[in-house]
Amino acid sequence: MRTLLSSVLLCLLVTPSLGAAQTERARPRARNLGITFGGQSGPLGAITDVPGVEVGHTTLISGEGRIEPGKGPMRTGVTAVLPRGRDGVAEPVFAAIYALNGNGEMTGTHWIQESGELNGPVMITNTNDIGAVREGVISWAMGKDLAWDLGLPVVAETWDGMLNDLYGFHVKPSHAIQALESARPGPMLEGSVGGGTGMVCHGFKGGIGTASRKLPESAGGYTLGVLVQCNYGSRRLFSVEGVPVGEELADHKPCYLGTQKPGSPMMGSLTSCGATGGPPAVPTPFEGAGSIIIIVATDAPLLPHQLGRLARRVPLGIAKMGGLGENYSGDIFLAFSTQSLKPAAQERPANVAVLSNDRLNPLFEATVQATQEAILNAMLASDTMTGADNIRVYGLPPDGLVKALKKYGRLTPAPKSKRPPAGKSGR
Repeated sequence: MRTLLSSVLLCLLVTPSLGAAQTERARPRARNLGITFGGQSGPLGAITDVPGVEVGHTTLISGEGRIEPGKGPMRTGVTAVLPRGRDGVAEPVFAAIYALNGNGEMTGTHWIQESGELNGPVMITNTNDIGAVREGVISWAMGKDLAWDLGLPVVAETWDGMLNDLYGFHVKPSHAIQALESARPGPMLEGSVGGGTGMVCHGFKGGIGTASRKLPESAGGYTLGVLVQCNYGSRRLFSVEGVPVGEELADHKPCYLGTQKPGSPMMGSLTSCGATGGPPAVPTPFEGAGSIIIIVATDAPLLPHQLGRLARRVPLGIAKMGGLGENYSGDIFLAFSTQSLKPAAQERPANVAVLSNDRLNPLFEATVQATQEAILNAMLASDTMTGADNIRVYGLPPDGLVKALKKYGRLTPAPKSKRPPAGKSGR
């Protein structure tokens, strides 16, 4: 069974008529459109630019039409972030967490706060399947004789109940194992993949996004990467580089196909997309609700309290995009440093480096920049999706975004560097 699981890189069940999954055609990333948010990107523009970091996804897309609890439709999954990859999964890293608003969950955080260390992977999924993913991590660890080392898994969540049969509990422990076994360095998929499959961001289709920054040598030459699971925010407050994009793109609101209203009372304010499938211009239900999970990785030698300072800068990037840490949003962030904590042979205690506090400002700035870019990349990578109860959530239209930024004179020329090929990393 273990051999079978390790051979599965991506569990993707697609009904062809849906057009719901991220396709092989490459949707543009922010930098392809000339939107940089400042700073120098790493070569991949991803959290995997930080040496040692690996990312894997299990994506579950199946079924269409009305919800049948336990049967679907499914629009969900699991994402795994391994700070030292699978080969170094048992070696801890310095880490810290910060919650802007706590209407969400991230397990294992009490030990991070107590010890200043993260042991094992960070998993991200939907709200109701945290338990299954946690069980999967422990089962995976047991198979590697690491049950003690990885005994307090870190599993975070955001709510995908608009597009997914959330109470069907479709994510199983085996799916978490698949995500762990699929983790790789290099280019990574974004958008409607892994834990981000069924997510909605600022009233558009959201999901997984990533970005990175490479500091100049004068600032240490360190790399910082960000990965987000984007499922937060209202349309009216959505902003890019100071431009009120949400106001400029006021249509294409979530709606439902056909004449039968969604069964959930939470979706009661949704209106029909209309006979032509066109979007209505009414507010999204629970606008501003949802959550965002953000992982910050760096190879800069930082101690836990300094990583806490880094995590507390993440909300500045969210705020620039129009997030407020609303009441029904779980905005939880984890930052880690990949510097080695293992003592040299025959040496106790371990020697660790530390960057002086007066050299942290470039990392603060990189965190804010990469956070914004990762959020936008998550939205740009996500196609329009129709999910449970025929609810449709539209993808952010790149041409509309460009038009809005040009209107306000905020679009910079697109860089000449090419985007890493999408979907070529086997994840």
